[in-house]
Amino acid sequence: MGMQSAQANARGARGYRRRGRRHTIISEINVTPLVDVMLVLLIIFMVTAPLLTVGVPVDLPQTSARPLTSETQPLVVSVDGEGRIFIQETEIAFDEVVAKLQQIKSTGTDARIYVRGDKSIDYGTVMRVMARIQAGGFDNVGLVTLEDEKS
Repeated sequence: MGMQSAQANARGARGYRRRGRRHTIISEINVTPLVDVMLVLLIIFMVTAPLLTVGVPVDLPQTSARPLTSETQPLVVSVDGEGRIFIQETEIAFDEVVAKLQQIKSTGTDARIYVRGDKSIDYGTVMRVMARIQAGGFDNVGLVTLEDEKS
């Protein structure tokens, strides 16, 4: 009789024997959903960040040059289809370009300047703006174009 009760207790309430498994609480953090969310956010920011850099609508010409990689945000001078000049998104007069750029440079901003010119504007207008910037002491000036779709 003593043997039967020991076997009944070992089998448990339903008559099944437990095999040494215990249900314990797992105190580990599941990182997979966090990584998934972070990757989705990374992709969203990578797609939307270039769209947020400059708000002046300029129809850029296309070239076969490769895109430049940069770590810091450069200053952008834009000349729209009507010949108006903008630094970032602020419209300025032609005579004020160098003075405004020197004020911005004195705040410690990188001295790289990119000039964006609408493809419908006269080439000479864009070159006058670039020459004015270079005459003001800025040597690191470049033109911005779109990558040619054919290449």
